[in-house]
Formats: sequence, C-alpha cells, structure tokens
Amino acid sequence: MKKIEAIIRKTKFEDVKDALLEADIEWFSYYDVRGVGKSRQGRIYRGVVYDTSYIERTLISIVVRDKNAEKTVQAILKAAHTGEIGDGRIFILPIEDSIRIRTGERGDIALYNAEQEKSV
Repeated sequence: MKKIEAIIRKTKFEDVKDALLEADIEWFSYYDVRGVGKSRQGRIYRGVVYDTSYIERTLISIVVRDKNAEKTVQAILKAAHTGEIGDGRIFILPIEDSIRIRTGERGDIALYNAEQEKSV
C-alpha cells in the first residue's frame, strides 16, 4: 500500500478531484494548508502591502493499493499541471498496514468495499 500526498494549487482542486474520481479513486482527504516558498515579494492591494511568501494550497492525502499508485499519481500530475512555478509536489510513502475499524479487516482489503466488488 502507498500513501500519496499531493500539495496543489487551490484553483486546481476541482480538476484533480474529477481526475481522481475518473481513475476510480473514490476516497481521499483534503486540507487547506499554507506553506512558505522561495518567492519573496509583496503585493499591493488597495494601498496595503501583503506578504505573499505564505502560499495557500490544498493538501490531498490518499492511501491506495500498490497497483493503483501509478494511475493515481498520473491523474494528479495531469490535472494539477499548469507549467508555471508553484504547481506543487507529490509525495509517495509506504504504508505498513491498514485496519477497517468496523470489521477489523487488515491490509489491502480494508481500503475498499469487497462486498461491492463481488456484486459487480
């Protein structure tokens, strides 16, 4: 299993969400986050200078089976790409185990609903 974390532009969240759903990734968490980047400049809005070194982004967190890791990464890459500085980052981490609290199932099976898969 892999945990995929992607930090993307807030403006690309809907595109990434749609791409993940199209790739059959139906469950993920997301958070509004702030970070500090290399760019150090002030922006003036209505006569007030704002520090833009704090960058607002969205962090998407997904745990997938190994066989779905690459298609998940490709979906994020395609949907989040603008070609400009600040498109974001993707991190891939190994997951040792997962447990479904309701049933006690462990491992890959805890990541998806096996009952739905059997009825299809």
